[in-house]
Amino acid sequence: MSNTCNGCAETKGHPFGSECMVALCLKEGENALCAFKKNLITAFNALNIQDMEEVTELNALKGSFINIEYTLPKGQIVRFWDDNKIYFGNQLVKKDSDRYYGIIADEKYLMVSEYSGYGSDAEIVVFKHWR
Repeated sequence: MSNTCNGCAETKGHPFGSECMVALCLKEGENALCAFKKNLITAFNALNIQDMEEVTELNALKGSFINIEYTLPKGQIVRFWDDNKIYFGNQLVKKDSDRYYGIIADEKYLMVSEYSGYGSDAEIVVFKHWR
């Protein structure tokens, strides 16, 4: 846990009451954080999603910011992420479109979704175990 992050220092790596991916990686050292992010970026890019920009950066994001609703084939509305956990993710522009790709991951799963502004009309592109 980094002493430069008040959330980590004060909550022992559990800001908002849940895990922080940054804190989990930093427990093993700064090199572990860099390696984790590099491996995750490689995993996202290996999906070869045709209209998605190359992933070059991941940000620490609180679950409530990325936890949008998805409608499953039988009509159930679901959310996949813990609102209080800190994940790695980013938002990328879908090429030649007014839609976006949202990418998000934790230590076990990664997800790519496509959506319009503010997360509306969200569709799951990929949801898989990545490690």
